[in-house]
Amino acid sequence: MGSQSNGRKNEKMTDQEVLDYIEELKKYGSVPGLKNIENLCEKLENPQDTLSFVHIAGTNGKGSTASMSANILQKAGYTVGLYTSPYIFRFHERMQVNGECISDEELIEITQWIKSLADTMESQPSEFELVTCIAFVYFKRHKCDIVSLEVGLGGEFDATNTI
Repeated sequence: MGSQSNGRKNEKMTDQEVLDYIEELKKYGSVPGLKNIENLCEKLENPQDTLSFVHIAGTNGKGSTASMSANILQKAGYTVGLYTSPYIFRFHERMQVNGECISDEELIEITQWIKSLADTMESQPSEFELVTCIAFVYFKRHKCDIVSLEVGLGGEFDATNTI
């Protein structure tokens, strides 16, 4: 599971290299439809299919609503994932379990694994598709009872619709 992009075969990427890789995907834009994310999720053995979701969409207040929903569910005793975008201070805020952001180590490990699979795809996933898949894997690993999931741009082809 080594990364070729950092020039150090079979070595772990750094946190900054992971963030640079994710940012770099913006240059590819996105391909309309859900085929890319569905293909990547399939390579990941469809982690989204093992989770339950509250899917938050709308024009305004999605992040606040997702955060409040996650907080209420956590207070009720559930293990709760929270997925929002964008972040306020640090990228890691986008993925949380019970109010704790994804760690540097886990973000590196999951991203490096997903990158190795994404690199085999005919069409690279968009930044949002990749980050959504990172979140799905993270939430599955932490055995979330429910995930409060904020849509991206919304609409029929939003990557979060793979749930």
